Amino acid sequence: MGDCVQINKALDMKMVKTLFLCDRKQTEFYLFVTTADKPFGAKEFSNALDVSRVSFAPADLMEKMLETKIGAATVFSALLDKDNGVRIVFDQDVLAEEWYGCSDGTTTGYMKIKTAQIICDFLQFAGHRPSIVEV
Repeated sequence: MGDCVQINKALDMKMVKTLFLCDRKQTEFYLFVTTADKPFGAKEFSNALDVSRVSFAPADLMEKMLETKIGAATVFSALLDKDNGVRIVFDQDVLAEEWYGCSDGTTTGYMKIKTAQIICDFLQFAGHRPSIVEV
């Protein structure tokens, strides 16, 4: 029984949701990573970053800029954003977790990864410095 408890603890993680957002003019873009259970509030997000009101970016722009479909947004798309046209934003609640589960860029695959590896290693490699917000 003890082995099962250890295995379950090792597998324990929280899923995140990743939202692709933009301003009204569709000139400023944001990839927002937050906890899966937290409702998204555009006003709170905009206030936290001190930017104009945002909304969900159109599906065609998501496919063009991030090469992913609706429902498959992932922080790993930062690799494709060589011009840094998308600002990567993390909810501070995500950073409180050692692990998180995220999309692998498809609508059917998911992966578990250490939060610190994303923030400290992956995003640096991808040439992005994340913003951290409290929403």
